[in-house]
Amino acid sequence: MSATGWYVHHHGRGHLTRFLAVRRHLSGPVTVFSSLEAPSVLPPETAWVRLPRDDGPLPDGSDPSRAEPQAGGALHWAPLQHDGHRARMAVIAATCEIERFDRFVVDVSVEVAMLVRLLGVPTVVMAQPGERDDEPHRLAYRAATRIVVPWAEGLQTTPVVEANRERARWVGAISRFDERMPALGERTGPVLVLGGAEGPAPAPGAVHLDGADWVDDPWALLAGSEIVVTAAGQNALADLAAAGARAVVVPQQRPFDEQRASAEVLAREGMAVVVDTWPSADEWPAHLERARALQPDWSRWAVHGGALRAARAIEQVGP
Repeated sequence: MSATGWYVHHHGRGHLTRFLAVRRHLSGPVTVFSSLEAPSVLPPETAWVRLPRDDGPLPDGSDPSRAEPQAGGALHWAPLQHDGHRARMAVIAATCEIERFDRFVVDVSVEVAMLVRLLGVPTVVMAQPGERDDEPHRLAYRAATRIVVPWAEGLQTTPVVEANRERARWVGAISRFDERMPALGERTGPVLVLGGAEGPAPAPGAVHLDGADWVDDPWALLAGSEIVVTAAGQNALADLAAAGARAVVVPQQRPFDEQRASAEVLAREGMAVVVDTWPSADEWPAHLERARALQPDWSRWAVHGGALRAARAIEQVGP
């Protein structure tokens, strides 16, 4: 039975959530590499390798951002003389030698993608929206055996995906809720502020949050709320699509402007109300009224079946 390696980036919870959504449909054993702690319950045939962090101080206590991490523009993050960076790469390489992976999914890291490809393992790169036409992205995408694009073809694109179109597979948005059906009829629940591990972050006093605790499964809230307020991360938007929600979207500052790129698509297509910054208290009524008038066609986001399509695209790589 073929084996898969999978790198999960530690920023936020989105990359982990996407992995778990796809893993339900992926056959064979999977070994995950991440600086994140393993979930309390792992899917069957799934192993978790905890990696050292690569963003802590250097041995002399200095900031790794001053240790040439971009290698003259060839890479994104490979600080010189960093024990954590060296150790994490060594762990990945050693495990690749032992496990003999048939494919390795990278979500996301240019450095891990190139390491695994240099070891001779077919790589599957998970595409991200935004301005990613820099040299490191071009290198990783060009070297990949397959590029999984987690959005609907025709709605948005990036130059680096287009440059490697013959190896790209558009699978639609990937949501952990894509097998659930949205509620029928009018939604009468309160306005829901959907925050990930790191946002959205309302300005103090801008909105009253009632019961703003972490909820592992917010489906009932998503499906029942009149309007959802969220950032523009890929998982958040996929969950909106699965729920068929009316939404106010506030894109956050992210590398390569990935959230702004997605938010621009929503605004252009009339799928959500998009505002550039968190509104003040007196601005909210107008934005919510605009959201109530929306009739968004979320089917165009191609979320239903997205996780299954991603798994099939991954399984086609290797023997």
